[in-house]
Amino acid sequence: MELKKVKIEIPEGCNIIIGQSHFIKTVEDIYEALVNSVPNIKFGIGFVESSGKCLVRHEGNDPELREFAAKTAFELGAGHAFVVVIKDAYPINVLYRIKMVPEVCRIFCATANPVEVILVETEQGRGILGVVDGFKTKGIEGDEDIKWRKEFLRQIGYKL
Repeated sequence: MELKKVKIEIPEGCNIIIGQSHFIKTVEDIYEALVNSVPNIKFGIGFVESSGKCLVRHEGNDPELREFAAKTAFELGAGHAFVVVIKDAYPINVLYRIKMVPEVCRIFCATANPVEVILVETEQGRGILGVVDGFKTKGIEGDEDIKWRKEFLRQIGYKL
């Protein structure tokens, strides 16, 4: 058994969602979840098939994001993992719908931060143990930080 780390460089202005599913129709179902959640969302999906031909299945409505998702899924190579890269939307806009896709088992991360995926490789294949999402914590927010957080959420329209 061997541990591996895959660093993912997320395209500028995009977010990434990494999860695990269990069936070949994942790409079509996640596609539908995305287009039904946010008008004009741009995205690519890569899904690591772990039986049969063991290919990376991919879909999307933006050729560059589709290629990025497919290549990233291939680099991970972990059974039934999926990679969704989105632009012109945020994970908060689509996560609920993705989680409701019947074959989705789990979400490892949804972020615009730098991501490192921790993999285990055995003779049989690969699996995702977890992810490192962003950077190490630097402290606990104080009064000024709380004020900034509340103002920021209102500024971007998530609170009244």
